[in-house]
Amino acid sequence: MQTRPLGTTGIEVSRLCLGTMTFGEQNSEAEAHEQLDRAVAFGINFIDTAEMYPVPPKAETQGSTERYIGSWLKQRGSRDDVIIATKASGPGLEHIRGGPRLTREHLRQAIDESLARLQTDYVDLYQLHWPERKANFFGKLGYPYDEDEDTTPLEETLAALKELVDAGKVRAIGLSNDTPWGVMRALQLAETHDLPRVASVQNPYNLLNRTFEVGLAEIAHREQVGLLAYSPLAFGVLSGKYLKGARPKGARLTLFERFQRYTNPQAEAASAEYVKIARDAGLDPAQMALAFVNSRPFLTSNIIGATSMEQLESNLESESLKLPHDVLEAIETVHQRQPNPAP
Repeated sequence: MQTRPLGTTGIEVSRLCLGTMTFGEQNSEAEAHEQLDRAVAFGINFIDTAEMYPVPPKAETQGSTERYIGSWLKQRGSRDDVIIATKASGPGLEHIRGGPRLTREHLRQAIDESLARLQTDYVDLYQLHWPERKANFFGKLGYPYDEDEDTTPLEETLAALKELVDAGKVRAIGLSNDTPWGVMRALQLAETHDLPRVASVQNPYNLLNRTFEVGLAEIAHREQVGLLAYSPLAFGVLSGKYLKGARPKGARLTLFERFQRYTNPQAEAASAEYVKIARDAGLDPAQMALAFVNSRPFLTSNIIGATSMEQLESNLESESLKLPHDVLEAIETVHQRQPNPAP
């Protein structure tokens, strides 16, 4: 398993990270533990979660994912050899603290509750799950300017995170679902006011959504704020299992209608082309899609997720797959013809 530096923190994380947002909804506690055991045995040292998980987010299950990881950590008894990342929610989920904000009060409460569920004294990476300000994230292309928006200043949020770092509850901080302006502004404030420097940005990145390359890839390279890529399989669409309208029993898009980000006609057409490229080359389509993400120079870690051990094993095998030049060329041909069909 390759490792890569987490920003300038001195922390080394595995190139594959185990995503856990199905724990507590599609996966039981026992299944979660089985996945965690297998991932660590394979060489993964990096586990990503969030206070709002599992998905879809709802009050009756909120926090279950962290609790499952916490019970696993307690059973395992060796906390320091795994890197745990979690996230504080931004606005919009009224069942979390009556509507979460990125204020000092909210972040102090959020980290303490996460630590209790995780049964640990610290998290290695604490991320802002999405900005409090209005911006074009979660698939939005236009910028929703609002001169009257009520938002916590980013400097106040970073100052609150500094308190958590100083208290030993957090080792490093990161952003998620953020924009080039958000990342650069956070870096500027950190340098100017001696605040924690963001180590990573967790954004979507896959064959159907390569928008990270437009503005953030250069920042990742020049500022050492690498990508933690989520949805590398575009909710499983790039595996080919949803082609021609198929909805396999128990699959995410079958169970939850809210996950429509990667199923528009353009994305479905591009997915079919990517699946054909893989099959023509004798490759598993899901492994090809993951290997493409793994190969990106701006990547810090690729967040894989699975609901079955069979899926997990397949995802793990992508770590050693190096895509041939002709496959990469074929992928670029499709991308140039239909760039980012599902941003």
